[in-house]
Amino acid sequence: MIAATVPIGVVYHRVSRRVDERLAAGPFQSAVTYYAAPEVLSLGDAITPTELSEALKRAGIGSGVSDNEVAVHSAVPAQIQFTKGTISSISDVNGRRVTRYEVPAQLVTNLSNQGREKRLMVHYSDLPPALVHAIVSAEDKRFFRHSGFDVPRIGKAMYVDVRQRRKEQGASTISMQLARNLWLARDKNWKRKMREALITFQLEHKLSKQQIFEDYCNAVYLGGQGSFSISGFGQAARVYFNKDIQNLNLTESAMLAGLIQRPSYLNPFHNPERVRERRNVVLALMRENKYITRAEYDNAVAAPLGLHPGASELSESQYFLDIASEAASKKLEDHRSSGSAEVYTTIDLRLQRAAEQAIADGMRLVDKELAARRKRGEPVGPRPQVALIALDPRTGEVKALCGGRDYASSQLDRVLSKRPPGSVFKPFVYTAALNTALGGGDPVLTPASSVDDSPTTFEYGNQSYSPSNFKNEFMGRVTLRYALAHSLNVAAVKVGEMAGFDKVVAIAHQAGLNEDIQPTPAVALGAYQVSPLEIAGAYTMFANNGVRVQPAFISSIRGQSAELYHHQPEMRRVLDPRVAFVMVDMLQEVMRSGTAAGVRARGFKLPAAGKTGTSHDGWFAGFTSQLLCVVWVGFDDYSELGLEGAHSALPIWTEFMMGAAHYKQYGDAKPFPPPPGVVRVAFDPDTGDLAGPFCPEGVPSYFVDGTQPTSECAPQEIELAPTADGGFAQRVMPMAQRVADR
Repeated sequence: MIAATVPIGVVYHRVSRRVDERLAAGPFQSAVTYYAAPEVLSLGDAITPTELSEALKRAGIGSGVSDNEVAVHSAVPAQIQFTKGTISSISDVNGRRVTRYEVPAQLVTNLSNQGREKRLMVHYSDLPPALVHAIVSAEDKRFFRHSGFDVPRIGKAMYVDVRQRRKEQGASTISMQLARNLWLARDKNWKRKMREALITFQLEHKLSKQQIFEDYCNAVYLGGQGSFSISGFGQAARVYFNKDIQNLNLTESAMLAGLIQRPSYLNPFHNPERVRERRNVVLALMRENKYITRAEYDNAVAAPLGLHPGASELSESQYFLDIASEAASKKLEDHRSSGSAEVYTTIDLRLQRAAEQAIADGMRLVDKELAARRKRGEPVGPRPQVALIALDPRTGEVKALCGGRDYASSQLDRVLSKRPPGSVFKPFVYTAALNTALGGGDPVLTPASSVDDSPTTFEYGNQSYSPSNFKNEFMGRVTLRYALAHSLNVAAVKVGEMAGFDKVVAIAHQAGLNEDIQPTPAVALGAYQVSPLEIAGAYTMFANNGVRVQPAFISSIRGQSAELYHHQPEMRRVLDPRVAFVMVDMLQEVMRSGTAAGVRARGFKLPAAGKTGTSHDGWFAGFTSQLLCVVWVGFDDYSELGLEGAHSALPIWTEFMMGAAHYKQYGDAKPFPPPPGVVRVAFDPDTGDLAGPFCPEGVPSYFVDGTQPTSECAPQEIELAPTADGGFAQRVMPMAQRVADR
């Protein structure tokens, strides 16, 4: 007896020490809680009282809600009034009118560092009585009376198993289940059972019944969502009913308690009849244990399941969280932190919702367009995919991100996937051309410089390259401003050749595009692969006065006792502010009269600049002073989309930006201010000369001071051209001939 007691005592000592260490650190010390960025509310913002109340709830703030007013109950109280779905008045605690209110960081989710596991932590005081009664009825009816082991239940289980000659009856208490969930593997053997008993004994010794029950409610597995497991009743309430746990009713509580037995088999979305049957078993147990009356039981078993998937839980923001969690893990490793942490991300949930809505609407149009082009009898292939990333170009903070149409069916994040960007790359070509104004290039290229857009074969190394324009249309001699606005391919290659392909690639690399990009003629047309994330980071140099900003997903990280990380924007000057501004002015022309004119036709009126792109896929990259967004549309298998960026990515970009503009934080975009050292003049698009009396229809454009046209265009030269009937007619001499004659 003594010999047997000593080893058990040693094992118990080791087990109890391990349990004590984990309890001291917290039973979920590997859990990382993620928060969204604070939301800035301003007068005129489009939001309803209900939406604001939900945002405050996610931020842990109480509120009083009426039809047209929300009273914020926090350390910074406020009264916010609404008129027709917008904020009409904000008052502080003293009744003074203010113009803005900041909603603190909202809870997004809680993820385990050790697996794809989601949970929302709850406290015992959060649990409605109906849920507590349902859980103990289903799993351990004497939980609050026994000391960890239900001896009568164990005896009954042993009797039934022996009689039926198989293990059929379970006798695990809630305390034993918690011990197994937190410390032990799932295998069944006597050694594990002994350790389970010792851990259970220590838990009952160290914790109160309420603490054990709370930890159990946060730990128990309750099904799956996409590629994640649902851990705890807080998360399950969100996933299955889109409710906070405090608001669960009797039937909902019984259903969730019933899932504990076989969560996958009883998946409510796939097997509603199974889960209804199990729910009613739990309700019968609650009736038997006198937690509910006969009338309550009858009403509950007759009630529908009432499933209401949480929109936030089905959100494609998980693409963002995957990147943010990877970045957070690296930061926590750098600080050698293995405990729980709070990660404050940069995501704006309002913009994330706008992105998801824009994608849903835009991809329906893409699907419809592709279906209309499909030949009769041609099989339906895979659906096209999409990626969207939006960030603050001044700080690099990523505000919204979708890496696909449906995270549950595919976790591949297309924001990180490399594809040829097509004409979205052309601004880097024209930037290299404009840089000649600073380096004294020969020639010095400006928006008014001319280039011949005619069929051309380029020789590079031992290869020939013969690009073509869209629909095989060529425009002859045009200005650089026109060539970029209308995305002329041959002209772009010639501009790259004049500027130097090595200079083009150097700028692309400085902007953060990958090192695989090479100085060949094909580079001018975006033939080398980049990701939407790379393009977003690179375009910040245009939107941010020549300063490139590194995209960021995390604002700060707090450990158990201190801040572990605080984001400081990573900035690097890539362009002279004058060149950057002239480039922005040319990109604004793309929206005014070029391939991106559809942005304006669709109703987006804020000052903005951008560029379409068409390769295998459709692209659009554009920005205001407040927000930069890149959209990609294409097939995962690299097959041809067959839709230009203007008809695939651009509509999604436009709808997203219009949604963002509903909030003053993003809708208060200002015209891009010209820096010192640039001048605005109008030039004649035919000659590139300064507009004057003989060519009054000039094109206004900015130039680096000293490179603008200075001489006015001469009178138009007229020549006599023969007609079909043998006569002659007057016509204006073509620009190419006039330039050659000079």
